Amino acid sequence: MEESEDVPEDFIKLKSEKLSVDEVSELVVSPDCGAVSLFIGTTRNNFEGKKVIHLEYEAYTSMAETEIKKICRDVRQKWPSVKHIAVHHRLGVVPITEASVIIAVSSPHRAESLEAVTYCINTLKASVPIWKKEIYEDEYSWKENKECFWVNSEK
Repeated sequence: MEESEDVPEDFIKLKSEKLSVDEVSELVVSPDCGAVSLFIGTTRNNFEGKKVIHLEYEAYTSMAETEIKKICRDVRQKWPSVKHIAVHHRLGVVPITEASVIIAVSSPHRAESLEAVTYCINTLKASVPIWKKEIYEDEYSWKENKECFWVNSEK
């Protein structure tokens, strides 16, 4: 691939199938970059002493995609050296240990990609209309993200 062909791209996907770390990380690899940073959010088996069976995610898909695109634009303004950004989020049932979200960012140096990944997940949790339901052994609970702006504005 010629370097001139490696234009910055954003890869956004919301899907019900299992997410692939390899697929997401390969999307952002670039000959111009020496860093690929990843965040992988997985389903854990417990929350505040309760046994979690699995998670379920729902989204307002078109709005979620629009908000993720805004996050990508913000990243490019804050860290102009960032090359590629991938944000894949799973919808539906997510079993224990499987990924709910994978974010990958490439940049020439590690500081920018690490900072951009942190910004992406924090901003996604605060502004993207994706909702999580934790399923326990004998009950369930819709979870609110403490970072979510509409939750904080009501208090």
